[in-house]
Amino acid sequence: MREATDEGIALSTYGLSSGLCVDPIEKKPLFHFYPGSDVLSFGTAGCNLGCRFCQNWHISNAKRADRLVGEADPQAIASAAQRKNCRSVAFTYNDPVIFAEYAIDTALECRRRDLRSVAVTAGYIEPAARSDLFSVIDAANVDLKAFTERFYRRLCRGHLDPVLDTLSYLVHETPVWVEITTLLIPGENDSEDEVRALSAWIRDELSPDIPLHFSAYRPAFELKNPATPAATVKRARRIARKEGLRFVYTGNIPDRDGQRTLCASCGEAVIERRGYRVEKLAIESGECRRCGAEVPGRFLERTTSTNMS
Repeated sequence: MREATDEGIALSTYGLSSGLCVDPIEKKPLFHFYPGSDVLSFGTAGCNLGCRFCQNWHISNAKRADRLVGEADPQAIASAAQRKNCRSVAFTYNDPVIFAEYAIDTALECRRRDLRSVAVTAGYIEPAARSDLFSVIDAANVDLKAFTERFYRRLCRGHLDPVLDTLSYLVHETPVWVEITTLLIPGENDSEDEVRALSAWIRDELSPDIPLHFSAYRPAFELKNPATPAATVKRARRIARKEGLRFVYTGNIPDRDGQRTLCASCGEAVIERRGYRVEKLAIESGECRRCGAEVPGRFLERTTSTNMS
């Protein structure tokens, strides 16, 4: 949201937040970025897409006066993260693309305090703007909503290619750690052919090591399709793994297998999760404790215990 000032155009949501919350990093979801750590989450209001199934529609479709209830400048956010022993700050709830100036200043303040910055984003951003935003971002979960232009036009009022372009840019031209989430909606983007094509594109154009999260949809906002069966999400994971993706996860369903991180070399469960809680972390300096193979991601240099409390 922007408003005119004597100096030109200013971000009207700067320094105003729709809420601050301490979350496990796994909730973003990021499974390979300092697993088991806490992240301070915040957002503003509005969005540059118009998804009919938005799970945060009360924020993305709100006017500033509706939802921006707290004042929080970059210094206050970074200070709060430190007080709460968070390793990172996440720009989430709505897309940081639309409050980029605020997000950039906050990320710079976090960097000064040795905190990491996370963008939870749809990746719908012009090339001219994305370098400024992502130059200060350490990790991103990009919402790849589907793998057809028809879906993006009809249900998101946007386009697919800019998102694919952002993903390629992040993976191949920046040091940002990237994970991808796809919300599976029955009858819209959950066919075996589409899941296979999406997975193959990630494998061939990005990397088979990019973590992919398939999440179950629940009816929200304008779209009233039935909720996604757990079997559909598990099937998508099987397809993606068969296509050669090494780290594929399930979300919004009970599924211990779909929450585990397995070493791609020896098959050891190097991270065990129950919901958003990490129960086992068998990674030492980014390597599997059993066989020494690298586990892609960002991890502490040393971990002091196998089982997390």
